[in-house]
Amino acid sequence: MSDVIAGAVEALNRKLDRGFDGTAKFIIEGEGTILLDGKGARPADDGEEARVTLRASREVFEALLAGQLDPTSAFMSGKLGIEGDMGQAMKLGGVLA
Repeated sequence: MSDVIAGAVEALNRKLDRGFDGTAKFIIEGEGTILLDGKGARPADDGEEARVTLRASREVFEALLAGQLDPTSAFMSGKLGIEGDMGQAMKLGGVLA
């Protein structure tokens, strides 16, 4: 597991103390994959199923986690790719804020 994934899992678990009732997968290009569910965040394989999959570069993902980039703006500008349940993506956006 890369240091980026390890750090992201830790940061997401701190943010998830507000709760997340769904499944989401982050694919960080060139680094790996993170799965979020009711149990928290953990490293995952690309093939694991989730209701929504979000794909971004390391820089975009770090900016999202730091609150420096709004998830909706990132999506609308093409910096964040989303496949699947947009409702889950919006819930996740609330957790990241």
